Amino acid sequence: MKKHIANLSMLTLCAAAILAVPALSRAQDTTNAPAAATQTPPVKKHSATLSATLPFHGTLTAVDTNAMTLTVEKRTFNMTSDTIITKDGKPAVLGDGVVGEQVRGAYKKNAEGKLDAVKVYFDGAAGAKKKEPTTN
Repeated sequence: MKKHIANLSMLTLCAAAILAVPALSRAQDTTNAPAAATQTPPVKKHSATLSATLPFHGTLTAVDTNAMTLTVEKRTFNMTSDTIITKDGKPAVLGDGVVGEQVRGAYKKNAEGKLDAVKVYFDGAAGAKKKEPTTN
């Protein structure tokens, strides 16, 4: 009986070792990349998006093209050379923002604790007039 228990214990340990080896070898492979022949070069990410960004949205309350800032409700965002600005889906500049329109985007805090805009989307709702229904 003791011989059977010893054999069963040894068999269990061998089975556990066989199952653990592939898991350990995969854990050591940090790239998890395919073979070099099929590997594509890494895509260069926009430098402003490499760190964590936070979303913002609200009504545009001020635009200062001299200081390169925009204020959305009570928060002021700094524009940088990496900031991407669009209006109605097309490339835009800071001066295209109209006070009162809806704006959204993403920002990150810089080393000084200021808010640097990464992306800014002007929605163009303030300057657009609503079409009145025509009656015939």
